[in-house]
Amino acid sequence: MVVKVYGPDYASPKRVLVCLIEKGVEFETVGVDLFKGEHKAPEYLELQPFGSLPVVQDGDYTLFESRAIIRYYAEKYKDQGTELLGKTIEERGLVEQWLEVEAQNFHPPIFDLVLKVVIGPLRGLTPDPKQLKESEDKLCQVLDIYEERLSKSKYLAGNFFSLADLSHLPFTQYLVGKMGKEYLIRDRKHVSGWWDDISSRPSWKKVLELWPGLY
Repeated sequence: MVVKVYGPDYASPKRVLVCLIEKGVEFETVGVDLFKGEHKAPEYLELQPFGSLPVVQDGDYTLFESRAIIRYYAEKYKDQGTELLGKTIEERGLVEQWLEVEAQNFHPPIFDLVLKVVIGPLRGLTPDPKQLKESEDKLCQVLDIYEERLSKSKYLAGNFFSLADLSHLPFTQYLVGKMGKEYLIRDRKHVSGWWDDISSRPSWKKVLELWPGLY
């Protein structure tokens, strides 16, 4: 059965798309228009009761939450495509550690910036400069820690590309693109080099080409 990925035009589902491409897993996409409220339709809520994206259907198996999904496919197809979990239990531990850092430390401030700078104006909202600065300051603190880490290893979990790096792609793309805040990356030598590396992967380029979304 071909994997179905819901909501490919939005950022979080792109984590799943790039993971599947890296693993060489065949999939198809199903559009979900958030602006039309399709994520609140009864048939969608049967798949994802919280009404958020993404959801995948793999035969009779349904899974939601993007980081849970990429962990699942990285493990399910561990022996094909790019190794995204590390080769030892210690490497796996570091992948999980930095994947949690992305979810708990990096994602909240950058998600807040995306909502205010990219999504808000589409709904006629004007961002509060004070709130923007607060979110940017929080993100800078995280990026400073990344700079230190990446001065010692090529990627976050070590010298291998993993889910920990992959998970940063969708929202950082907003940062360097539509948000006009690429300087937050470029002001940090090692973060800049890391971003150039992971964002130039053929898998990510393919995602951007096929599902540009709001980038």
